[in-house]
Amino acid sequence: MFSSPAATRISRLSLALTGSAVLALSGLATAAPAGAATDTVYTKGGTSWVRSCATLAKGDTMACNALKVTSVVQPQALTPDATPNATPSGFGPSDLLSAYKLPANGGAGQTVAIVDAYNDPNAAADMAAYRAQYGLPACTVASGCFKQVSQTGSTTNLPANNTGWAGEISLDLDMVSAIAPNAHIILVEAKTASMANLGTAVNEAVKLGAKFVSNSYGGGESSADTSYDSTYFNHPGVAITVSSGDSGYGVEYPAASKYVTAVGGTALKRDSSARGWSESVWSTSSSEGAGSGCSSYDAKPSWQTDTGCARRTVADVSAVADPATGVAVYQTYGASGWAVYGGTSVAAPLIAGVYADAGTPSAAVPAADAYAHPGALNDVTTGATTSCSPAYLCTAGAGYDGPTGLGTPNGLAAFTG
Repeated sequence: MFSSPAATRISRLSLALTGSAVLALSGLATAAPAGAATDTVYTKGGTSWVRSCATLAKGDTMACNALKVTSVVQPQALTPDATPNATPSGFGPSDLLSAYKLPANGGAGQTVAIVDAYNDPNAAADMAAYRAQYGLPACTVASGCFKQVSQTGSTTNLPANNTGWAGEISLDLDMVSAIAPNAHIILVEAKTASMANLGTAVNEAVKLGAKFVSNSYGGGESSADTSYDSTYFNHPGVAITVSSGDSGYGVEYPAASKYVTAVGGTALKRDSSARGWSESVWSTSSSEGAGSGCSSYDAKPSWQTDTGCARRTVADVSAVADPATGVAVYQTYGASGWAVYGGTSVAAPLIAGVYADAGTPSAAVPAADAYAHPGALNDVTTGATTSCSPAYLCTAGAGYDGPTGLGTPNGLAAFTG
Protein backbone atom coordinates (compact mmCIF):
# COMPACT_ATOMS: atom_id res chain seq x y z
CA MET A 1 0.00 0.00 0.00
CA PHE A 2 2.88 2.37 0.81
CA SER A 3 6.33 2.18 -0.77
CA SER A 4 8.15 4.20 1.88
CA PRO A 5 7.56 5.75 5.30
CA ALA A 6 7.29 9.20 3.73
CA ALA A 7 3.66 8.80 2.76
CA THR A 8 2.50 8.34 6.31
CA ARG A 9 5.13 10.57 7.87
CA ILE A 10 3.79 13.74 6.27
CA SER A 11 0.35 13.37 7.81
CA ARG A 12 1.38 11.51 10.95
CA LEU A 13 0.69 14.23 13.51
CA SER A 14 -2.67 15.29 12.13
CA LEU A 15 -3.77 11.65 11.87
CA ALA A 16 -2.66 10.92 15.40
CA LEU A 17 -4.71 13.83 16.66
CA THR A 18 -7.89 13.64 14.63
CA GLY A 19 -7.74 10.10 13.35
CA SER A 20 -11.02 10.30 11.50
CA ALA A 21 -10.69 10.50 7.74
CA VAL A 22 -8.81 7.34 6.85
CA LEU A 23 -10.43 5.13 9.45
CA ALA A 24 -13.87 6.38 8.55
CA LEU A 25 -13.23 5.22 5.01
CA SER A 26 -12.10 1.83 6.27
CA GLY A 27 -15.26 1.33 8.31
CA LEU A 28 -13.29 1.13 11.54
CA ALA A 29 -14.27 4.55 12.87
CA THR A 30 -17.74 5.75 13.76
CA ALA A 31 -19.15 9.11 14.69
CA ALA A 32 -18.85 10.08 18.32
CA PRO A 33 -21.93 10.70 20.46
CA ALA A 34 -23.34 14.18 20.89
CA GLY A 35 -21.20 16.24 23.23
CA ALA A 36 -18.00 14.46 22.15
CA ALA A 37 -17.71 15.74 18.61
CA THR A 38 -13.92 15.86 18.64
CA ASP A 39 -13.59 12.17 19.51
CA THR A 40 -13.46 9.52 16.82
CA VAL A 41 -14.54 6.09 18.02
CA TYR A 42 -12.42 3.21 16.72
CA THR A 43 -13.75 -0.33 16.66
CA LYS A 44 -12.15 -3.75 16.26
CA GLY A 45 -13.65 -7.14 17.05
CA GLY A 46 -16.37 -5.67 19.26
CA THR A 47 -14.01 -3.41 21.23
CA SER A 48 -14.29 0.37 20.81
CA TRP A 49 -11.97 3.13 21.96
CA VAL A 50 -11.05 6.79 21.60
CA ARG A 51 -7.74 8.64 21.62
CA SER A 52 -7.10 10.17 25.02
CA CYS A 53 -5.30 13.17 23.51
CA ALA A 54 -7.42 13.62 20.40
CA THR A 55 -7.22 17.42 20.42
CA LEU A 56 -4.11 19.56 20.72
CA ALA A 57 -4.03 22.77 22.69
CA LYS A 58 -2.57 25.83 20.97
CA GLY A 59 1.18 25.48 20.64
CA ASP A 60 1.27 21.74 21.31
CA THR A 61 3.21 19.58 18.86
CA MET A 62 3.07 16.23 20.68
CA ALA A 63 0.08 13.96 21.34
CA CYS A 64 -0.09 11.19 23.90
CA ASN A 65 -0.40 7.63 22.58
CA ALA A 66 -3.06 6.42 25.03
CA LEU A 67 -6.25 4.79 23.73
CA LYS A 68 -9.19 4.56 26.13
CA VAL A 69 -11.62 1.68 25.65
CA THR A 70 -15.25 2.81 25.71
CA SER A 71 -17.04 -0.52 25.21
CA VAL A 72 -16.13 -2.23 28.50
CA VAL A 73 -18.43 -1.97 31.51
CA GLN A 74 -16.31 -2.22 34.63
CA PRO A 75 -17.52 -4.16 37.69
CA GLN A 76 -17.16 -1.14 39.97
CA ALA A 77 -17.65 2.51 39.25
CA LEU A 78 -16.32 4.16 42.36
CA THR A 79 -13.32 2.90 44.33
CA PRO A 80 -11.63 -0.48 44.71
CA ASP A 81 -12.67 -0.82 48.35
CA ALA A 82 -16.34 -0.32 47.46
CA THR A 83 -16.51 -3.89 46.16
CA PRO A 84 -13.18 -5.44 47.15
CA ASN A 85 -13.80 -8.81 45.53
CA ALA A 86 -14.55 -7.42 42.09
CA THR A 87 -11.87 -7.72 39.40
CA PRO A 88 -11.47 -4.88 36.90
CA SER A 89 -11.50 -5.73 33.21
CA GLY A 90 -8.19 -5.58 31.37
CA PHE A 91 -4.88 -7.20 32.16
CA GLY A 92 -3.61 -6.59 35.70
CA PRO A 93 -0.11 -6.91 37.17
CA SER A 94 -0.16 -10.70 37.56
CA ASP A 95 -1.15 -11.11 33.90
CA LEU A 96 1.65 -8.88 32.67
CA LEU A 97 4.28 -10.46 34.92
CA SER A 98 3.23 -13.89 33.70
CA ALA A 99 3.21 -12.91 30.03
CA TYR A 100 6.69 -11.41 30.21
CA LYS A 101 8.28 -13.70 32.82
CA LEU A 102 9.05 -10.87 35.23
CA PRO A 103 9.72 -10.89 38.98
CA ALA A 104 6.83 -10.08 41.30
CA ASN A 105 8.71 -7.62 43.50
CA GLY A 106 10.86 -5.72 41.03
CA GLY A 107 12.25 -2.22 41.07
CA ALA A 108 13.71 -2.06 44.57
CA GLY A 109 16.26 0.74 44.92
CA GLN A 110 15.41 2.25 41.53
CA THR A 111 13.67 5.46 40.47
CA VAL A 112 11.46 5.57 37.40
CA ALA A 113 10.27 8.87 35.97
CA ILE A 114 7.13 9.41 33.91
CA VAL A 115 7.17 12.45 31.61
CA ASP A 116 3.79 13.77 30.47
CA ALA A 117 2.18 17.10 29.67
CA TYR A 118 -0.22 19.05 31.87
CA ASN A 119 -1.43 18.08 35.34
CA ASP A 120 -3.51 15.27 36.77
CA PRO A 121 -4.70 16.52 40.18
CA ASN A 122 -5.77 12.99 41.18
CA ALA A 123 -2.59 11.22 40.11
CA ALA A 124 -1.40 10.16 43.57
CA ALA A 125 -4.82 9.05 44.81
CA ASP A 126 -5.61 7.13 41.62
CA MET A 127 -2.28 5.32 41.66
CA ALA A 128 -2.92 4.42 45.30
CA ALA A 129 -6.30 2.94 44.34
CA TYR A 130 -4.73 0.84 41.57
CA ARG A 131 -2.01 -0.46 43.85
CA ALA A 132 -4.47 -1.26 46.64
CA GLN A 133 -6.71 -3.20 44.25
CA TYR A 134 -3.86 -5.50 43.26
CA GLY A 135 -2.11 -5.78 46.62
CA LEU A 136 0.94 -3.78 45.57
CA PRO A 137 2.97 -1.89 48.18
CA ALA A 138 1.88 1.68 48.83
CA CYS A 139 3.85 4.43 47.08
CA THR A 140 2.96 7.83 48.50
CA VAL A 141 4.24 11.38 48.63
CA ALA A 142 4.39 11.15 52.43
CA SER A 143 6.68 8.11 52.33
CA GLY A 144 8.95 9.66 49.73
CA CYS A 145 8.14 6.96 47.19
CA PHE A 146 6.14 9.21 44.87
CA LYS A 147 6.87 12.73 43.71
CA GLN A 148 4.79 14.90 41.36
CA VAL A 149 6.60 17.93 39.97
CA SER A 150 6.55 20.47 37.16
CA GLN A 151 9.19 20.58 34.43
CA THR A 152 11.21 22.87 36.69
CA GLY A 153 10.93 20.58 39.70
CA SER A 154 8.26 22.54 41.57
CA THR A 155 5.82 20.54 43.68
CA THR A 156 3.40 23.44 44.04
CA ASN A 157 3.42 25.34 40.73
CA LEU A 158 2.06 22.56 38.53
CA PRO A 159 0.70 22.93 34.96
CA ALA A 160 -2.96 23.38 34.05
CA ASN A 161 -5.19 20.33 34.54
CA ASN A 162 -6.05 18.30 31.44
CA THR A 163 -8.43 15.35 31.36
CA GLY A 164 -6.97 13.77 28.22
CA TRP A 165 -3.42 13.74 29.53
CA ALA A 166 -4.74 12.63 32.94
CA GLY A 167 -5.70 9.36 31.28
CA GLU A 168 -2.16 9.04 29.96
CA ILE A 169 -0.74 9.83 33.38
CA SER A 170 -2.91 7.24 35.11
CA LEU A 171 -1.94 4.63 32.53
CA ASP A 172 1.78 5.38 32.89
CA LEU A 173 1.77 5.33 36.68
CA ASP A 174 -0.24 2.10 36.80
CA MET A 175 2.05 0.29 34.33
CA VAL A 176 5.19 1.21 36.25
CA SER A 177 3.43 0.16 39.46
CA ALA A 178 2.49 -3.18 37.92
CA ILE A 179 5.96 -4.02 36.58
CA ALA A 180 8.26 -2.41 39.17
CA PRO A 181 6.13 -2.15 42.33
CA ASN A 182 9.07 -1.44 44.63
CA ALA A 183 10.53 1.41 42.58
CA HIS A 184 10.20 5.05 43.49
CA ILE A 185 8.24 7.05 40.90
CA ILE A 186 8.60 10.67 39.79
CA LEU A 187 5.86 12.20 37.64
CA VAL A 188 7.28 15.18 35.76
CA GLU A 189 4.59 17.31 34.15
CA ALA A 190 5.46 19.63 31.25
CA LYS A 191 3.51 22.88 31.11
CA THR A 192 2.43 22.17 27.51
CA ALA A 193 2.81 19.33 25.02
CA SER A 194 5.54 21.02 22.99
CA MET A 195 8.79 19.17 22.38
CA ALA A 196 10.69 21.94 24.14
CA ASN A 197 8.65 21.63 27.33
CA LEU A 198 8.47 17.84 27.31
CA GLY A 199 12.20 17.71 26.63
CA THR A 200 12.84 20.07 29.53
CA ALA A 201 10.79 17.67 31.68
CA VAL A 202 13.01 14.77 30.55
CA ASN A 203 16.08 16.72 31.64
CA GLU A 204 14.43 17.48 34.98
CA ALA A 205 13.62 13.79 35.50
CA VAL A 206 17.27 12.87 35.04
CA LYS A 207 18.35 15.78 37.25
CA LEU A 208 16.09 14.39 39.99
CA GLY A 209 17.88 11.04 39.87
CA ALA A 210 15.76 8.85 37.58
CA LYS A 211 17.72 6.19 35.69
CA PHE A 212 14.58 5.20 33.77
CA VAL A 213 12.40 7.75 31.98
CA SER A 214 9.17 6.81 30.18
CA ASN A 215 7.71 8.96 27.40
CA SER A 216 4.35 7.99 25.88
CA TYR A 217 3.92 10.73 23.31
CA GLY A 218 5.04 11.65 19.82
CA GLY A 219 4.66 13.92 16.83
CA GLY A 220 5.92 14.30 13.30
CA GLU A 221 9.63 14.20 12.54
CA SER A 222 11.42 17.43 11.68
CA SER A 223 14.88 18.70 10.80
CA ALA A 224 15.17 19.94 14.40
CA ASP A 225 15.14 16.38 15.77
CA THR A 226 18.91 15.93 15.81
CA SER A 227 19.16 19.11 17.88
CA TYR A 228 16.46 17.79 20.23
CA ASP A 229 18.49 14.58 20.51
CA SER A 230 21.50 16.34 21.98
CA THR A 231 19.51 18.84 24.03
CA TYR A 232 16.98 16.51 25.67
CA PHE A 233 17.71 12.81 25.16
CA ASN A 234 21.48 12.33 25.34
CA HIS A 235 21.71 11.02 28.91
CA PRO A 236 24.34 8.26 29.05
CA GLY A 237 23.42 5.43 31.40
CA VAL A 238 19.73 6.38 31.52
CA ALA A 239 17.11 4.09 29.93
CA ILE A 240 14.71 6.43 28.12
CA THR A 241 11.70 4.60 26.65
CA VAL A 242 9.43 6.16 24.03
CA SER A 243 6.23 4.78 22.52
CA SER A 244 6.51 4.25 18.76
CA GLY A 245 3.07 5.71 18.02
CA ASP A 246 -0.45 4.48 17.34
CA SER A 247 -0.89 5.40 13.67
CA GLY A 248 0.76 2.39 12.09
CA TYR A 249 3.57 2.53 9.54
CA GLY A 250 5.53 5.77 9.75
CA VAL A 251 7.92 7.31 12.24
CA GLU A 252 7.23 9.57 15.19
CA TYR A 253 9.68 11.63 17.20
CA PRO A 254 11.07 11.20 19.87
CA ALA A 255 10.82 7.44 19.20
CA ALA A 256 13.23 8.09 16.32
CA SER A 257 15.93 9.46 18.62
CA LYS A 258 19.09 7.38 18.58
CA TYR A 259 19.39 7.83 22.34
CA VAL A 260 16.12 6.15 23.32
CA THR A 261 14.50 2.72 23.36
CA ALA A 262 11.66 2.90 20.83
CA VAL A 263 8.81 0.66 22.01
CA GLY A 264 6.37 -0.88 19.54
CA GLY A 265 3.12 -2.70 20.22
CA THR A 266 1.52 -6.13 20.16
CA ALA A 267 -1.79 -7.85 20.70
CA LEU A 268 -1.38 -10.14 23.73
CA LYS A 269 -3.57 -13.20 24.23
CA ARG A 270 -3.62 -16.21 26.53
CA ASP A 271 -3.19 -19.57 24.81
CA SER A 272 -2.30 -23.21 25.46
CA SER A 273 1.39 -22.91 24.55
CA ALA A 274 4.20 -23.59 26.96
CA ARG A 275 4.53 -19.86 27.49
CA GLY A 276 0.79 -19.56 28.06
CA TRP A 277 0.58 -16.45 25.90
CA SER A 278 0.89 -15.44 22.27
CA GLU A 279 1.56 -12.12 20.57
CA SER A 280 1.19 -10.62 17.13
CA VAL A 281 1.65 -7.15 15.66
CA TRP A 282 -0.99 -4.73 16.95
CA SER A 283 -2.92 -3.39 13.97
CA THR A 284 -6.42 -1.99 13.63
CA SER A 285 -6.07 -0.79 10.04
CA SER A 286 -3.39 0.56 7.72
CA SER A 287 -3.54 3.83 9.65
CA GLU A 288 -3.80 2.62 13.24
CA GLY A 289 -1.45 0.23 14.96
CA ALA A 290 2.11 -0.01 16.18
CA GLY A 291 4.28 2.77 14.79
CA SER A 292 7.35 1.72 12.81
CA GLY A 293 9.60 2.66 9.95
CA CYS A 294 12.78 4.42 8.88
CA SER A 295 13.67 7.84 10.23
CA SER A 296 14.20 10.72 7.84
CA TYR A 297 16.68 12.52 10.06
CA ASP A 298 18.21 10.46 12.87
CA ALA A 299 21.42 8.58 12.13
CA LYS A 300 21.52 4.83 12.56
CA PRO A 301 22.85 3.81 15.98
CA SER A 302 25.94 1.58 15.96
CA TRP A 303 24.01 -1.21 17.67
CA GLN A 304 21.28 -1.39 15.05
CA THR A 305 22.16 -3.66 12.13
CA ASP A 306 19.13 -4.02 9.85
CA THR A 307 20.01 -3.26 6.24
CA GLY A 308 16.78 -1.91 4.76
CA CYS A 309 17.00 1.48 6.46
CA ALA A 310 20.09 3.67 6.29
CA ARG A 311 19.02 5.73 9.28
CA ARG A 312 17.40 4.96 12.65
CA THR A 313 14.80 2.19 12.46
CA VAL A 314 11.76 2.11 14.78
CA ALA A 315 11.09 0.13 16.98
CA ASP A 316 13.64 -1.66 19.22
CA VAL A 317 11.42 -3.82 21.45
CA SER A 318 7.69 -4.02 22.14
CA ALA A 319 4.91 -4.99 24.55
CA VAL A 320 1.13 -5.15 24.69
CA ALA A 321 -0.62 -2.18 23.05
CA ASP A 322 -3.79 -3.42 21.33
CA PRO A 323 -6.84 -1.83 23.03
CA ALA A 324 -8.71 -5.09 22.31
CA THR A 325 -6.22 -6.83 24.63
CA GLY A 326 -5.77 -3.81 26.89
CA VAL A 327 -4.79 -3.21 30.50
CA ALA A 328 -6.73 -2.12 33.59
CA VAL A 329 -6.21 1.50 34.68
CA TYR A 330 -7.72 3.54 37.49
CA GLN A 331 -8.58 7.16 36.58
CA THR A 332 -10.93 9.63 38.24
CA TYR A 333 -9.94 12.97 36.67
CA GLY A 334 -11.90 12.92 33.43
CA ALA A 335 -13.21 9.43 34.15
CA SER A 336 -15.14 7.56 36.82
CA GLY A 337 -12.71 4.91 38.05
CA TRP A 338 -11.70 1.67 36.39
CA ALA A 339 -11.01 1.75 32.66
CA VAL A 340 -9.19 -0.27 30.01
CA TYR A 341 -6.43 1.34 27.96
CA GLY A 342 -4.33 0.39 24.97
CA GLY A 343 -1.88 2.09 22.62
CA THR A 344 1.89 2.11 22.63
CA SER A 345 1.48 4.29 25.71
CA VAL A 346 0.97 1.00 27.54
CA ALA A 347 4.19 -0.45 26.19
CA ALA A 348 6.60 2.43 26.94
CA PRO A 349 6.08 2.61 30.74
CA LEU A 350 5.87 -1.18 30.88
CA ILE A 351 9.32 -1.45 29.31
CA ALA A 352 10.64 1.31 31.58
CA GLY A 353 9.51 -0.86 34.49
CA VAL A 354 11.30 -3.86 32.99
CA TYR A 355 14.53 -1.86 32.78
CA ALA A 356 14.08 -0.89 36.44
CA ASP A 357 13.62 -4.55 37.37
CA ALA A 358 16.88 -5.34 35.56
CA GLY A 359 18.85 -2.79 37.58
CA THR A 360 20.90 0.33 36.93
CA PRO A 361 21.92 0.47 33.26
CA SER A 362 25.58 0.04 32.37
CA ALA A 363 25.37 0.78 28.63
CA ALA A 364 25.55 4.40 27.51
CA VAL A 365 22.38 3.81 25.50
CA PRO A 366 20.50 0.94 27.18
CA ALA A 367 18.57 0.19 23.96
CA ALA A 368 21.79 -1.52 22.82
CA ASP A 369 21.31 -4.26 25.45
CA ALA A 370 18.45 -5.92 23.55
CA TYR A 371 20.55 -6.07 20.38
CA ALA A 372 23.28 -7.85 22.34
CA HIS A 373 20.78 -10.43 23.67
CA PRO A 374 18.11 -10.91 20.95
CA GLY A 375 17.55 -14.52 21.95
CA ALA A 376 16.37 -13.38 25.39
CA LEU A 377 13.18 -11.87 23.93
CA ASN A 378 9.89 -13.34 22.71
CA ASP A 379 10.22 -13.02 18.94
CA VAL A 380 6.93 -11.82 17.45
CA THR A 381 6.58 -13.34 13.99
CA THR A 382 2.99 -12.75 12.88
CA GLY A 383 0.97 -9.72 11.83
CA ALA A 384 1.50 -6.51 9.87
CA THR A 385 0.22 -2.95 9.90
CA THR A 386 0.17 -2.44 6.12
CA SER A 387 2.28 -3.23 3.04
CA CYS A 388 5.66 -1.53 2.67
CA SER A 389 9.12 -1.97 1.20
CA PRO A 390 11.22 -3.43 2.61
CA ALA A 391 8.46 -5.52 4.17
CA TYR A 392 10.09 -5.98 7.58
CA LEU A 393 9.51 -2.31 8.37
CA CYS A 394 5.78 -2.97 8.74
CA THR A 395 5.46 -6.77 8.87
CA ALA A 396 6.53 -9.16 11.63
CA GLY A 397 8.91 -12.01 10.88
CA ALA A 398 11.68 -14.05 12.45
CA GLY A 399 14.23 -11.74 14.05
CA TYR A 400 14.02 -7.98 13.82
CA ASP A 401 11.00 -6.14 12.43
CA GLY A 402 9.69 -2.59 12.67
CA PRO A 403 6.39 -2.94 14.56
CA THR A 404 7.75 -5.20 17.33
CA GLY A 405 11.51 -4.64 17.13
CA LEU A 406 13.46 -7.61 18.44
CA GLY A 407 10.45 -8.80 20.44
CA THR A 408 8.87 -8.57 23.88
CA PRO A 409 10.36 -9.25 27.34
CA ASN A 410 11.10 -12.84 28.25
CA GLY A 411 12.62 -12.19 31.65
CA LEU A 412 15.24 -9.52 32.22
CA ALA A 413 18.32 -10.69 30.30
CA ALA A 414 17.68 -8.51 27.24
CA PHE A 415 17.46 -5.42 29.44
CA THR A 416 20.67 -5.98 31.37
CA GLY A 417 24.03 -4.58 30.32
